[in-house]
Amino acid sequence: MVISKEDPEYKQCSLTVMDNIADPDIRFDKDGICNYYHDYQEAAKNAVFTGDAGRKKLEELIDRIKKEGRGKRYDCLVGLSGGVDSTYVAWLAKQYGLRPLAVHLDNGWDSELAVKNVENIITKCGFDLYSLVIDWEEFKDIQLAYLRASVVDIEVVSDHAIFACMYKLAREHKTGYILSGTNIVTEYIMPPSWLYDKMDFANLKDIYRRYGKKKLKTYPNFGFKKHIYYSAVLRLSPASILNYVPYNKKEVKEIIQRELDWRDYGGKHYESQFTKFYQAYILPEKFHIDKRKAHLSTLICSGQMTRGDALEELNKPLYDPDQLKSDMEYVLKKLGLSPAEFEKIMQLPVQSHGAFKSDRKLKEMYMNMLIKTAPLRK
Repeated sequence: MVISKEDPEYKQCSLTVMDNIADPDIRFDKDGICNYYHDYQEAAKNAVFTGDAGRKKLEELIDRIKKEGRGKRYDCLVGLSGGVDSTYVAWLAKQYGLRPLAVHLDNGWDSELAVKNVENIITKCGFDLYSLVIDWEEFKDIQLAYLRASVVDIEVVSDHAIFACMYKLAREHKTGYILSGTNIVTEYIMPPSWLYDKMDFANLKDIYRRYGKKKLKTYPNFGFKKHIYYSAVLRLSPASILNYVPYNKKEVKEIIQRELDWRDYGGKHYESQFTKFYQAYILPEKFHIDKRKAHLSTLICSGQMTRGDALEELNKPLYDPDQLKSDMEYVLKKLGLSPAEFEKIMQLPVQSHGAFKSDRKLKEMYMNMLIKTAPLRK
């Protein structure tokens, strides 16, 4: 049973806007402060570097990238969605004189604004662009399989493909550096039950085996063995450079708007038409999840928003009724679903990703092995 704000058991954090609706992982201390607030403070203390410490770490990283990239066409990779985080990473790469290959996933769901933003970024920064165009019919069938499976993280389908592509390109261009837009101060908080491991290809493959109608032929994949090879042998790993610089979302938007002609989408990850519909309709309606709570709470923790402003933002509807009607018609038509078929999917019982095969045990065994052998490898 999912509780509501009217239930006596309802609780909301006294410092953030996280609550216990659709979140089995939330806990509260005696002052009504949730575990996510405390987790954020610990993570920021250990992973976010500001001032001289941040500049020093970033300069050291930049120096390593340039040194190891000498004589190569590119010295790093940058994933480019056209959103705020990846756009700012690209801008920073330009400011520091790096020579990245920008990589964009074209899964058929880019908004016109996203396409224009990516074009502007590439033109203004003078970067080469590799656009991974996925076979639409195959990709659509995987997304439909996830919808029929009633699992929460449908975005695994896109995220897994871009990760697989990035690592493959890093190997081809002999660079160990993938600049990532992930960061603590704007996106740290996210309940574990609202997401799933993007790299678990065994899970994706089993979901598709049970609910898909085609065969995986061209979809970029990244199994456990590949993951070990790329990360442990080739030592490829993302570098979250936004944790080394002052990162204020409002100020960054002003910079990229001024310098790169970037235009706002109006929501986090709304550069994708499917992601917008998924986050603003499917998640809240089927799974009772409003990701704005996590995004806004992170901004509260990093001092970029007041709790009052966040509560005011949450009171706004996720969708304008007319826009919802238009977006739903577009998404269903593109997926080849009738309104009745989609409603049937929305009414299916929710399933856990854990109901399907997984490579988690292999990963746990591998991580335990690394811990045990750490003294031997020093």
